[in-house]
Amino acid sequence: MTDPTQDPRFLQDPYPAYAAMRSTCPVQPVSVGSGGRLSYLVTGYTEAREALSDARLSKDTAVFFAGKGSRRRLHPAVAHSMLASDPPQHTRLRKLVTKAFTTGAVAGLRPFIARIADELLDRWPIGEPFDFVSGLAVPLPVIVICELLGVPQADRSDVQRWSAQLFAAGEPDVIDAASHSMADYMTGLIAAKRRDPSSSLLDRLISARDGDDHLSEEELVSLAVLLLVAGHETTTHFLGNAVLALLQHPAQLDRLRENPDEIPGALDELLRFDSPVSTATFRFTTEAVTLGGTEISAGVPVLIALGAANRDPERFPSPDLLDLDRDAVAHLGFGHGIHRCLGAPLAKAEAEIALRAVLTRFPGIRLAAPPDQLQWRRTRLVRGLASLPVLV
Repeated sequence: MTDPTQDPRFLQDPYPAYAAMRSTCPVQPVSVGSGGRLSYLVTGYTEAREALSDARLSKDTAVFFAGKGSRRRLHPAVAHSMLASDPPQHTRLRKLVTKAFTTGAVAGLRPFIARIADELLDRWPIGEPFDFVSGLAVPLPVIVICELLGVPQADRSDVQRWSAQLFAAGEPDVIDAASHSMADYMTGLIAAKRRDPSSSLLDRLISARDGDDHLSEEELVSLAVLLLVAGHETTTHFLGNAVLALLQHPAQLDRLRENPDEIPGALDELLRFDSPVSTATFRFTTEAVTLGGTEISAGVPVLIALGAANRDPERFPSPDLLDLDRDAVAHLGFGHGIHRCLGAPLAKAEAEIALRAVLTRFPGIRLAAPPDQLQWRRTRLVRGLASLPVLV
């Protein structure tokens, strides 16, 4: 079948199309891209969870695209990141990164996150429509991840622009150019930190060691770019999707406004309900695989629709209902298996602090545009709003 994500209606609400596909078969072939490349789309929860942890599904894009004559010119730091690798390379890189990316680092950032959120909310206009995305959802995660990595304030607008361009669906030249801009910038920043060290996460990555093992220069640049991009794009969409969901469910919004201590417990259900990562990053079969009763040949891409899996009624009854009493901790919004999102604790901390601040300071927040007129980002990988007009 043709790729359902190309339907303009899909951007507004992908879940009916996902439900229709899943009810037919939770794993089925689709024709993707202008060349009509055969891929398989996974929409069932059980099948998605299985695929995410199946070692026969490789993420090594260098192997898959070798010899295929692609005209793309992505910088190697972006094309061959930890996210696009398999064990043992992935195991080694993740171990080194985890040493620097601790829960203690996230806990220590909470006062900074709260201060930045308050400073951003101070600028919100009262009584006139404005954009929640540009007013909080974009700048908060950008400032936080740049602070964590030690990106100077003067450079942050450039970094945010390049990061957004990396998700420019249908514009390969823009994506490729942004990958070089970002990698070149990070190469220079790493060199500057070697000359003048500080205590940032990037400094800790530079000095990270496991016995005699350490990160090479190429690996450092690649990880820095990955952490910077993944560390804010997805959180931006998490915040936007969560606030929209609450604004469309007034009873749930009232509940959190009256009981803000329930916000941490609500985050998993908000992630499940409208996942900021719609489709997991690229995987392909290294041998023939049977998934959900569907046979997939070797060497075929497998697209795992996390958003669809999180709305599977077999796992989450009444999945289209936002239910803050639901136990949604098993959602796949952060992935599953060895590639589960490293930054999940940071994303949750930012979302909790931001939602608490917004609902405390602006209890009367409401939508300033009809939901069917909202503009969504045109990209398969992430699901997020281009803007979210609100009134306070």
